[in-house]
Amino acid sequence: MRTRRWMLAAAVAVVGLGTVAAVAATRGVTDNEIVIGTYTDLSGVTASWGVNNSNAYRMAFDEQNAKGGINGRKIKYIVEDNQYQVPRSVQAANKLINRDHVFLMVANGGTPMNNAVMPEQIEKGVPNMFPLTSARSMYEPFNRLKFGLASSYYDQMRAGVKYFVEQRGKKTLCAAYQDTDFGRDVMNGVWDQTKAMGIKLAAETTHKPTDTDFTASVARLRDAKCDLLLLGSIVRDTNQIIAAVRKTGWKVDMLGPVSAYDEAVADVPGGASEGFYAMTSVLFATPDDPRPAVQKFVKDYKALYGKDPNFAAQIGYTGAQLLMVGLEKAGKDLTLDSFITGMESIKDYKDIFGSPPMSFGPHKRQGSNESFLAQVHNGRWVAVSTEPIGY
Repeated sequence: MRTRRWMLAAAVAVVGLGTVAAVAATRGVTDNEIVIGTYTDLSGVTASWGVNNSNAYRMAFDEQNAKGGINGRKIKYIVEDNQYQVPRSVQAANKLINRDHVFLMVANGGTPMNNAVMPEQIEKGVPNMFPLTSARSMYEPFNRLKFGLASSYYDQMRAGVKYFVEQRGKKTLCAAYQDTDFGRDVMNGVWDQTKAMGIKLAAETTHKPTDTDFTASVARLRDAKCDLLLLGSIVRDTNQIIAAVRKTGWKVDMLGPVSAYDEAVADVPGGASEGFYAMTSVLFATPDDPRPAVQKFVKDYKALYGKDPNFAAQIGYTGAQLLMVGLEKAGKDLTLDSFITGMESIKDYKDIFGSPPMSFGPHKRQGSNESFLAQVHNGRWVAVSTEPIGY
């Protein structure tokens, strides 16, 4: 009799362990919660991007939670400050993965930061969704756990160089770029396009993300008599390079990637950035955009955070909505595999801002590769064309 009771108890224990194992098999997922994490810049040189972007993700998740969540589960969103530094990103990612046990990570900030973190992150089976960088390494080489949102810096700069040479007659090109993974990714597009067109850059300068004095760099570039200055910069260094160029009285067209497509570049006091060009993956919907859905987004964001949403916030809101579509399509039985299948089933998703349709598939991890050209006019970004530019 005791033997039978022992066998029954053992069987119950095995079943219990099996149940626990089944529940634990999908990290960051319980019957009523999905844990999502982000490391991004909240207090460093790119904070205007990281703060607004993560704010918009949180707003979108909170809106969905107020409706009951996704398939009965609410999103728990954890954000860590990386100050746009690799060591802090590694530290933050370790916390999110190993202590918070996130199901996935979204909108992680910075190219070198993502590149440093992703190997362990992917090894642990944690998807890297829509990083806050447009580097190709966010979706190439192919990995089922890597998803990029829109066109890459590479796509943008190839298209921009081709346009300015063919349509604007530019002949002498030079470049100033960050000596980082980000800067080199921007320049890969420049180098490949100039090579394809039989052009050589007249001059190049590099700088660190924390550099503030560009006097010598600009002097060298000006001496090369460039008629187009290509920038591999973000916000602060873009403004500092523009200021250094204007200070010398050098009248040269300047073009940057989407990282420079920010209100902090457009509305520099004194209008120093007037005429500056940037390539962008999507066009910014200004706060006075008349579309009802955009107006609601602006109103809700401002009510929560006390300011109008910038471009990074717009990207965050789109990314959050797209991510939640994938989670919804994964169904009630949310696992890593069902989530990947859900994301791969998204076709021609259109956001409220009129961005290019975004699609994924079993062999497609970049939502869109279309680029647009914009220019600063009277302190605001204005689309040069609402049609995408290719290469």
